Amino acid sequence: MIDWLKRAPIDPEIELGGETVPIILRRHATAKRLTLRLAPDGSEVRITLPSWARSAEAIAFAHTRRDWLVEQHARVPRREVPGPGGSLLYRGEPKAIAWEETAARRPALCGNSVRLGGPKAGLEGRLRRWLEREALALFEADMRDYTAAAALSPVPTALSRAQKRWGSCSDKSRIRINWRLVQAPDFVRRSVVAHEVAHLVHFDHSPAFHALLGDIYEGEISEADRWLKQNGRSLYAAFG
Repeated sequence: MIDWLKRAPIDPEIELGGETVPIILRRHATAKRLTLRLAPDGSEVRITLPSWARSAEAIAFAHTRRDWLVEQHARVPRREVPGPGGSLLYRGEPKAIAWEETAARRPALCGNSVRLGGPKAGLEGRLRRWLEREALALFEADMRDYTAAAALSPVPTALSRAQKRWGSCSDKSRIRINWRLVQAPDFVRRSVVAHEVAHLVHFDHSPAFHALLGDIYEGEISEADRWLKQNGRSLYAAFG
């Protein structure tokens, strides 16, 4: 038996950069090995394990990869709560948060700022709801562009709040896009919508799928993928 399995039970947590982070185990019937990830916001270590694997083995595995986890944790952008005088990202550009208590409560985009009023309490929530409304309108417009390009009828589009997926197409009749992509540059957001629209035709990642995606998306998919890989976690730095 491997030595670390003989040791006393380990608590399902690990210290990363001076912060104690919980280790969350998720069993999956089709998993064939342990898969280790850090949550995008750095709040937890996630391990997917086969149904036959021991919890103690999974927790110990996380500890053997501590150096890698510490490195990943250090790269997570620290959360900055949006507030008066601060800024937020909108379509890849920072927008100043211009707050006046007597102004209209509903946020409105005015050039390089987002103006809103009402009490400071609930400011973050009003900004997030505004971003979500903007996100849905953009996603629906993108979806119409790409379904037309693929000779398809438009499908319902909804927002996702997933922690590790930017988009999904689970039943070939509806797509869901992570609302946080409203913060990314347009070419990145549109690449994700195009990806999910292509899944309406090919529910896989076959050569036919990639060929269709290349036909309907106007940019370079590799460039958009690279942006998400390098900057995706930054989209979790605000709004919790």
